[in-house]
Amino acid sequence: MGITKLADLIRLDAHDAISHKDISDYTGKVIALDTSIVVNQFRAATPALSPLTGLFFRTLTFLEHGIKPVFVFDGKPPGEKAAVAPGDAEAMCAWLVRAGTVDAVASEDMDSLPFGANILIRQLNAKKDSEVIEYSLPKLLQKLQISHEEFVDLCILLGCDYCDKIAGLGPRRALTLIQKHRTIENVVLNVNRKTHPVPLFWKYKEARKLFLDAPQIETPELVWTEPDEEALVKFLCHVKYVKEERVRSRMEKFRKTREEREKEKAAGCTKQTKMEDFFRVTRKRGQPVEAADSLSSNTKRPKSK
Repeated sequence: MGITKLADLIRLDAHDAISHKDISDYTGKVIALDTSIVVNQFRAATPALSPLTGLFFRTLTFLEHGIKPVFVFDGKPPGEKAAVAPGDAEAMCAWLVRAGTVDAVASEDMDSLPFGANILIRQLNAKKDSEVIEYSLPKLLQKLQISHEEFVDLCILLGCDYCDKIAGLGPRRALTLIQKHRTIENVVLNVNRKTHPVPLFWKYKEARKLFLDAPQIETPELVWTEPDEEALVKFLCHVKYVKEERVRSRMEKFRKTREEREKEKAAGCTKQTKMEDFFRVTRKRGQPVEAADSLSSNTKRPKSK
């Protein structure tokens, strides 16, 4: 589920924390990815095929652009998440950013921000002309004028995977309450419990601890090697029954693309900026009003005069 309507709230109240980029802007970067989310994307898009096939093609695309991907797998799920899909890869990805091991997290799940990832990248895929969306946590906190701890409490109020939320509390109202009262404890003392009942046995403290505590592991040493084509063919073709011609032809394209990039780099060539790069479309006409209406459960957006 992630954090309910957090992306909408950021777009409307902290749009300066969002930037729109191209996949080529991440050349030379090390990017952590929540593997379960990537795999589930491929399962939904191509249910008849093994998601590992999509993972194979996307990984080569990252490597062609000079991106070093770090695929993070879920470990043992925390007890607070037993009722939903198990996983703690978001916390690990965010910790790798904070430790300086990777440059950013690429995920469609907004959980990476309350976990402390300074940079969250969404829509980092292999589609041609796909616009990548980048979120900056420092800029977000500065714009909202709250600390990271207060932002975590905001995300719990919005709705997260680890506990219930106060009923009927819209995102805009939740933000206002945190900006004014700073903690969930103070919000509970000042909210109308008749219109916004507080859950019984609310485990918000446990959720807060999960977001703020760093994983208790040593910083890993990351090493990248060249793709082993024969091992890939053996696994993808003979175990997952992907057509060998597809694997071989994609590997051949990968080698040629990298050779061309190396030649361009040696010659000092750079990507030529196109006119349309200066005029990115960030949203369709009419979307801001619709998004604003969905952000509050009790109030309507005032009409423009």
